Amino acid sequence: MPEPSRHQANPLFLREEELRQGIELLFYAYRDFTGEADSILAELEFGRAHHRVVYFVGRYPDITVSGLLKILRITKQSLSRVLRELIDKGYIDQTTGAEDRRQRLLKLTDKGMALERDLTAAQARRVARAYREAGAIAVEGFRKVLLGILDEENRRVVERELVRES
Repeated sequence: MPEPSRHQANPLFLREEELRQGIELLFYAYRDFTGEADSILAELEFGRAHHRVVYFVGRYPDITVSGLLKILRITKQSLSRVLRELIDKGYIDQTTGAEDRRQRLLKLTDKGMALERDLTAAQARRVARAYREAGAIAVEGFRKVLLGILDEENRRVVERELVRES
């Protein structure tokens, strides 16, 4: 069996240094992944919490507030503040559920869809470039690694959502 290259982890044994490099790369990747979006958000006096809400409301139109709380895992109070700003500034519409009047359904407005497209486009370009450079096998491995980082319960939920969407 050939020796693994300097940047190739030995699949039989992960040393602390390899783990630390992986952790460090996640920090650097997250910094750069969020950088362009952060600039767009700063112009609007929004932050990353606004971005996450806009992204998931765009991804799941008519999501309930409770559904969004489950995805984001934040307090109702935190979500209320962010949501109120997004609604007041015309990025999100909130309606009452037709079958259950207690439900609050969330949907992006045209203005919200434009913002979500701008934020996602910058990140999609970065991910697409990385995927092209890495190749199909690495993309599948990366997906497995990210899923493996999730708590087991969350992993099952996320995998179900990903399967349902494809």
